[in-house]
Amino acid sequence: MAGVLFEDIFDVKDVDPNGKHFDRVSRLFCESESFKMDLILDVNTQVYPVILRDKFRLMLATTLHEDGAPDDGSYTSNLEGTRADTFEYVMFGRVYRIEGDDFGDSNAILSAYISYGGLLMRLKGAANNLHGMETGQNVYLLLKKLAF
Repeated sequence: MAGVLFEDIFDVKDVDPNGKHFDRVSRLFCESESFKMDLILDVNTQVYPVILRDKFRLMLATTLHEDGAPDDGSYTSNLEGTRADTFEYVMFGRVYRIEGDDFGDSNAILSAYISYGGLLMRLKGAANNLHGMETGQNVYLLLKKLAF
């Protein structure tokens, strides 16, 4: 799909293991099913409650437009007919760091760090799963819980 950087199903393995620092935010520690990626994600649990052993679909995309057309960089309240329609929780952020092993190695492990207005995310795993991410890139995070 055009504009999609990453997509997988994640299992919540731990919530706030170092204690809860903010009333409305929890830090989730998750593992993906297909690509075995590690995810640490801050979520506003007042808006979108997530608990231990929840399962959710995560998508990282450069645009909300299904056809991959780039966003014009401005907010619009008319979001009908976008990727956001099929998800329950959407955040907009920016990749602020990518770090890891040798970029030329096919077995390299990379970590992509994204800030969503202060809510942080780290996605870590095989470099070939993060090949489309660049520092400074704008990214949408889309989540939807799955029944299991």
